[in-house]
Amino acid sequence: MDIANFGVEEWLNVWENDAIYDIAGSSIASFTLDEIIRIDGKTTPEAFFAELLKTKMNYGWIEGSPSFKEEVSRLYQTVPPENILQTNGATGANFLALYALIEPNDHVIAMHPSYQQLYDIPKSLGAEVSFWEIDENNDWLPHLADLKELIRPNTKMICLNNANNPTGTILDEAMLKEIVTLAQEVGAYILVDEVYAPLEEGMVVPSIVDLYDKGIATNSLSKTYSVPGVRVGWTASNHQIADIFRKYRDYTMICAGVFDDYLAVHTLKNKEAVLARNRKIVQDNLAILTAWIAAEPLVSLVLPKHVSTSFIKLDIPMDVEEFCIKLLKDTGVLLVPGTRFDVPGHARLGYCAHTDTLKNGLAKLSEYLRQFDV
Repeated sequence: MDIANFGVEEWLNVWENDAIYDIAGSSIASFTLDEIIRIDGKTTPEAFFAELLKTKMNYGWIEGSPSFKEEVSRLYQTVPPENILQTNGATGANFLALYALIEPNDHVIAMHPSYQQLYDIPKSLGAEVSFWEIDENNDWLPHLADLKELIRPNTKMICLNNANNPTGTILDEAMLKEIVTLAQEVGAYILVDEVYAPLEEGMVVPSIVDLYDKGIATNSLSKTYSVPGVRVGWTASNHQIADIFRKYRDYTMICAGVFDDYLAVHTLKNKEAVLARNRKIVQDNLAILTAWIAAEPLVSLVLPKHVSTSFIKLDIPMDVEEFCIKLLKDTGVLLVPGTRFDVPGHARLGYCAHTDTLKNGLAKLSEYLRQFDV
């Protein structure tokens, strides 16, 4: 089996340890272990670990503890706990869904650019993949007319990233329902990586699993919940699909760690406090980014919808990957070049880093861009 190098991960593996101002990531400023334990305002590390110390370090619950499955099921309208399967992050969830359902010669439609797993894993499994391109001139949204042209009677799956990585734009409920209608006509699955939830007050985007019986939602605690170090994700689907996943999951994962599950449950039980904290970070940092864009003549941006990733356009006479390497070496500022998403001239800017890191990183970036002023 042949597969392309994973552009974003390869870049970060090489360069992120050199960063002083890491504004490349797409998580919302990560909690310390102490912060997430205390997030409810009541639990202390001593009390938290007193309970954990009594727990056997065996294999734990194979599909995730009953408490974990119950908490995750509360995130959806139609998914009972038994249809939730714990995975090793959303990457594990995406891989499980694709490994279980995609076969050689299947036809898959994938939003592009998006998270690379969603198109290169199907290719590696022998599927024919058609790109449903998002359009910068349409606020980085794709056109439904293009999807209608791409879909075939034998289309097996449509793969989406909602909100989109790297642009932070969102397919709203109306568009999702249009996509469902097209998928229903040919019986295609719809897989949606939903790790980026919009945190704008009053904005609710339904999960694909609540809109479509053959919808599959993947998610994790890494982005919206700010605990990427716990490495816990999940699939949510109907019962029939979950049973298919169980067979393939036995070959890819026994269980998450006992500690991981324990901390995941604590995080999800306190999700309202987590989201309140993160909503403020997103709102405050987006205001900082918006003001910076307005004052920076060499950068433009389709603003994300209160989602933790953004995709800037750089008006510079230089290859963007070369620029990002020189920027890092000279200033310590880390971005992800758009070439890692097949989009030259752009870069992913993770504006939901800790606020001081964002401010300092943007200031350094502006100073560095002055070399290109005419």
